[in-house]
This record gives sequence, C-alpha cells and structure tokens, in this order.
Amino acid sequence: MRILFMGTPDFAVASLRRLVGDGHEVCGVFTQPDKPKNRGHKLLPTPVKEYALSQNLPVYQPEKMRDGTALAIVQELAPELIVVAAYGRILPVDILETPKYGSINVHASILPKYRGAAPINWAILNDEPETGVSIMYMAQALDAGDVLRVARTPIGPEEDLPSLWDRLAQLGAQALSETIPTLADGTAVRMPQDETQMTYAPMLSKELSPIDWSHSARAIDCQVRGLQPWPCATAELAGTSFKIYRTTPGAPCTQAPGTILSAGKQGIEVACGDGMSLFVTELQAQGGKRMSAAAYLLGHPISL
Repeated sequence: MRILFMGTPDFAVASLRRLVGDGHEVCGVFTQPDKPKNRGHKLLPTPVKEYALSQNLPVYQPEKMRDGTALAIVQELAPELIVVAAYGRILPVDILETPKYGSINVHASILPKYRGAAPINWAILNDEPETGVSIMYMAQALDAGDVLRVARTPIGPEEDLPSLWDRLAQLGAQALSETIPTLADGTAVRMPQDETQMTYAPMLSKELSPIDWSHSARAIDCQVRGLQPWPCATAELAGTSFKIYRTTPGAPCTQAPGTILSAGKQGIEVACGDGMSLFVTELQAQGGKRMSAAAYLLGHPISL
C-alpha cells in the first residue's frame, strides 16, 4: 500500500520500520522540525527523520499544518493511507480525509482510556495492571475515532516508563502490521469508543515531580517509575535535593512520613504515609550524576 507516515520520537520509529519491512511504499515521512539540543544549541533531527533518511525516504517538516502547505504536500504525494504515531501535531480534517483508506493512528493505550499526550506515563502513575496499543481511525476530536485493533500487555510491578515505552512501540508496530491488510481487503471492523469510559492523559509537568511522603509507598513508587525520563520524581533528603530514579519496597514502620529510617547498602529508607517504608536506591543530586544511593552515600554519609 502507498503510505504517508507521520511521527517524531523513537516510539514511532518502530512502526515506520515495520512498514518498510512489510514492503509498503512509504511515499513520504512527516516529522517535527529539528530542534536545538544541549549547550551548543545544535539542531538535531528527530529519531523518525534519522531513520527515514537512512532508508532514503523523503522527509517533510512543515512548521504549520493549517496554512495549506502541508495539505498541498499530502495531495501531491497521493497516499492511499496516512499512518500517524506520536507525531505531536493535530491534523486538520482535509488532510485526514485525503487518502482512499483514511488516516489511522498508533495510540499507546487501551482506548477509550488515556486519550491524550502521555498515556504510557499515566498508566504507570495510576498503577494500572495492564495497558496496550490501539490502532484507530483519526477523527476531529482527540483520540476519539473508531478503534480497529487493540493489543494488550500487563505492566510489570517494577516496570518504568522507558521499559514500557519500548515494549509498546514494538507491540504497536505489530498491531499496525496486522491492521493494514484488513483495510486493503475490506475486512476491517470499526469499533466505536464508549465515551462513558473515557479518561484523559494530559501532558506532564514539573508540578508532578515533588514526592509527598504522606502518600502510600506504592503510590510513590509508581510516581518514580512513571515520571521518567522527564520530569522525574524529586525529593529533599537530609537537606539535599535529588531526582529519584528507582525505589524498592521497605518494611512496616511507625515513624512520621518523610522520616529517614536508615541509609546504607540498601539505599535510603524513608517512612511513607501508609505505615510502610520505601528504599530510594537510585538518585541524582542537584548538579551531580545519576548513581546508586549506596554509591552516593559512600561520599555523602547521612547521619540519622
């Protein structure tokens, strides 16, 4: 099938790579404009652009989607299908309706739950037992189109955002690969979403970062795992501010939430609000490097 692909981060690369591997004619790739990174503010290509260029695929990076420029490109490319995966732009209806088979999206949740920008993060933050990927028709409303296929997977009790992100990227690529032939042969089944079950996964912000030790140990652990790699959970321990990257369950305790109970090879043990403690096992002091808590304590012992 002749396909126009739209995506930006590494999550989307898995789907684009699968389209190429399946032998589809990828007539073009839309991705976000290059952005300055690091101290030198050098413009760096998106992961999707890097892969597309490696495959000699034509790349387009329109600054706007509603001024007619993007539509003209789409019409010139004449795709039979548009596939979107984490593009990061809202597409106007005239673009969505251009291809013969319409426009579909690879969305990292079991719709209608977790529509929006950060579905993987919020599934972890809310301690969901499972998540998945939905292949859906794109509609004018955000992530509200009919669903074509759902692939589910459990969330591991210690799984963090980077790990789940990678697994869902591959799961989405597989589901996409299985969906496209059903569009071509007319066997695709459209499943309308149940609006009464809809939940929203808004963009993350640094306001979510500070740890409140009055919450349960499990809720704090989910916060730590779900806010990686940005904005990261943060806490002040013994007068020093840290980004917290990993925690492990502790033991029952009676001390006030936020009390440091121990600091050693197991990490920094902190009392939580549900009468349990939590070990901080990986952290990064402000201005320092990410390391194990045990390594940090060798040079910065905490007196109890």
